[in-house]
Amino acid sequence: MSTAPPLRLGINVDHVATLRNARGGRLPDPVRAALLAIEAGADGITAHLREDRRHIRDDDMARLKAEISKPLNFEMAATQEMLRISLATKPHAVCLVPERREEVTTEGGLDVVAQHNVLAPFIARLNDAGIRVSLFIAADVSQIETAARLKAPVIEIHTGAWCHAVIDGKPDKAEAEWQRIVAGAALAQSVGLEVHAGHGLDYATAEAIAGLPQIVELNIGHYMMGEALFVGLSETVRTMRAAMTRGREKVGLPA
Repeated sequence: MSTAPPLRLGINVDHVATLRNARGGRLPDPVRAALLAIEAGADGITAHLREDRRHIRDDDMARLKAEISKPLNFEMAATQEMLRISLATKPHAVCLVPERREEVTTEGGLDVVAQHNVLAPFIARLNDAGIRVSLFIAADVSQIETAARLKAPVIEIHTGAWCHAVIDGKPDKAEAEWQRIVAGAALAQSVGLEVHAGHGLDYATAEAIAGLPQIVELNIGHYMMGEALFVGLSETVRTMRAAMTRGREKVGLPA
């Protein structure tokens, strides 16, 4: 049996807030969704406070930090405003992501190579505050090696291109992207990084990626909230957890 750690499941509650904001007011409440997800087996909660506040709002982040019993992963752009808010909120972790106002959702990984000089002092401030830093990057050699030099302890591999190719029925593209993820996860672990993964994952792709021993956490949001409309959030979390367990057990890893 492998000595790889069990695989954690983080639930992103952004799109509960998206639904709330479509009508204004306070309902549905993303904090309530976070509490339900934890009760059903989630290991942590992710929320992205975007610069335009299109879904999660400042008071959501404060309430999540105050009310949930599991780690809070604060997704954000590397801006001075977000640095100030994160240092005040003191989440368990900050995941730095690229952000453009005109995008529908995060479209790709953070280019840590091009932004090295901007990110270095930013990451140092978070590290000094005792907040774990994760960099949301593509599974590319240069990005991974730069992440390690930046002294960010964690990377989250952007799985969107692979997941979209699987869903769109493009097997050659899917296989190429999968091999990038496999190689990237191995490289990241070899240079001392903790490896997470996320973006576009569903039950099938989560089950597949769960079989990679280097990956210790999956962060999943949009798909979970879509499924929850039909079967409820608690059932969706339990079903995702079961898919991850199957993926681990197939290769002899602890679930």
